[in-house]
Amino acid sequence: MIPVFDSVLDAIETWARETLTGMIDSNVSSMFLEVNDKTASIAGEVSASPADWNASIFSLVQSLSDNVVLPIAGIVITYVLVVELITMITEKNNFHDMQTFDFFAYFFKALVAVLVLSNTFTIIMALFDVGQHMVTQASGLIGTQTSVDPASVLDRIDESLKDMEIGELLMLAVESALVSLGMKILSVLITVIIYGRMIEIYLTASIAPIPMATLANREWGQIGTNYLRGMAALAAQGFFIIVCVGIYAVLVAQIPDSSDIHAALFEIAGMTILLCFSLFKTSSLARSVFAAH
Repeated sequence: MIPVFDSVLDAIETWARETLTGMIDSNVSSMFLEVNDKTASIAGEVSASPADWNASIFSLVQSLSDNVVLPIAGIVITYVLVVELITMITEKNNFHDMQTFDFFAYFFKALVAVLVLSNTFTIIMALFDVGQHMVTQASGLIGTQTSVDPASVLDRIDESLKDMEIGELLMLAVESALVSLGMKILSVLITVIIYGRMIEIYLTASIAPIPMATLANREWGQIGTNYLRGMAALAAQGFFIIVCVGIYAVLVAQIPDSSDIHAALFEIAGMTILLCFSLFKTSSLARSVFAAH
């Protein structure tokens, strides 16, 4: 009876070991596939221009800018140009020091201001075209250099699992399940950050004619200048996001080399939390670089 009992225990242990090993392999594979998918999806979302990201929203924003905001901007630029004319006259001693060139310079400035205002949306999108070129080039490098191969990771892990007891395998299975769930939650948070940036771009672009109408005046022009800095910061933020994703993918790819699987799992979770924090910081970093406030 004892040999039969031992064989039953051996069969149960083998079944438990195979089941737990399969769970761990599945969770670890899911985590690294999540890394690859998230790296690719972030690169894809960020590299899309405002017009390509959602054509319907872009069309709506452009329509609101042209039909609702632009007429108000026309009033603003009229006021700004009148103030500029009055300032020029007073600075020239009430026409006493005026020259014909001063009038030509004023009318040329007014013409340029009107042309800028009438092409505001084109100018704003040109800023993003420059930013998108940087993002596209960077995402191409990241997509080819930071992809993690789950099969090679599992091969290294399976060698370590063979020497573990059932209790340790059970603990590792629970840990891997929790970390995998945490990464899915963080993945949703990262998606919210990426979508939030694009919505901020649409909101900022919709009001563009009003700050752009102030550029013709030295004092009021600070509004338009700061607005352009803010838009340039939003365009550059995409590049910073891509750099964050690239650093994250490289760090995660190096973690499986660790001999301690428990530590490796929590390092992956920590790196994902760090990625979320870094993505939050990209906005303030881009604004500080372009001195936008």
